[in-house]
Amino acid sequence: MKGIVLSAGKGTRLYPMTKPCCKPLLPIYDKPMICYPLATLLMAGITEILVIVPPGGEGPFRELLGDGSRYGVSVSYREQPVPRGIADAFMVGEEFIGSDDVCLILGDNIFYGPAFRDDLKKAASLQEGATVFGYYVEDPRPFGVVEIGENGKALSIEEKPAKPKSNYIIPGLYFYDHRVVEIAKTVTPSARGELEITAVNNAYLDRGALRVIPLAKDFAWFDTGTAESMYQAASAVRAYQDETGEQLGNLEAIAYERGLIDRVALARAAAELSATEYGKYLQSLLV
Repeated sequence: MKGIVLSAGKGTRLYPMTKPCCKPLLPIYDKPMICYPLATLLMAGITEILVIVPPGGEGPFRELLGDGSRYGVSVSYREQPVPRGIADAFMVGEEFIGSDDVCLILGDNIFYGPAFRDDLKKAASLQEGATVFGYYVEDPRPFGVVEIGENGKALSIEEKPAKPKSNYIIPGLYFYDHRVVEIAKTVTPSARGELEITAVNNAYLDRGALRVIPLAKDFAWFDTGTAESMYQAASAVRAYQDETGEQLGNLEAIAYERGLIDRVALARAAAELSATEYGKYLQSLLV
């Protein structure tokens, strides 16, 4: 399975912060935003990753992540010429995906919580069809709501329903089989002129091939598209790290835990970042 991080949005809701800098490069507490979705892909066992960037925007991403060898993975880049919606990521990444299954994560989405690694392993093991996650909210009316049947089978998806059939919404993390590229090509633009990911999910739903993994009610998910949500996410990350002594979004740490890099590479990264809490955490893994 391959992974795509969609990081090509203009981030207009964050102007003027995103005038000189692409949104996923902004900090969420002590790391660039994009580190968190990349960490999710690494935890899912995905080692071939495509980062989709805006026109002319590859340089800063490459400076941060390089070719991925620092983390024992392969990272490549491709520009999205025009922001045409989430589903357009599959056309931009068609050559990268090839005949493989693919996981798509939005570059401004942060996930963490109990059993998340097990949930990711389950999603990444799909043989056919599509898998999304269900995130519990008290009031799902402003969101896309998914109704979940027996064995996690999706029964319906409704956008901003007045009377929701469940309290579960679909966050920005999706697993698809290789058919997703051809399915995405059949999607027509919505009223706002975008290729909506909901249309892709509905295509799998119509085939009876969309399953949902409900996340635990104490799970944390942040869509950091506004200044307020960035602040909330940063506060939550800080609180989690202070309380647990662990680090969220620390790519070298996850790579080491998964056997993607060895102690020599970990020690090198720890020494390079020794003046930071990020580096001190890496050093603690060597003790």
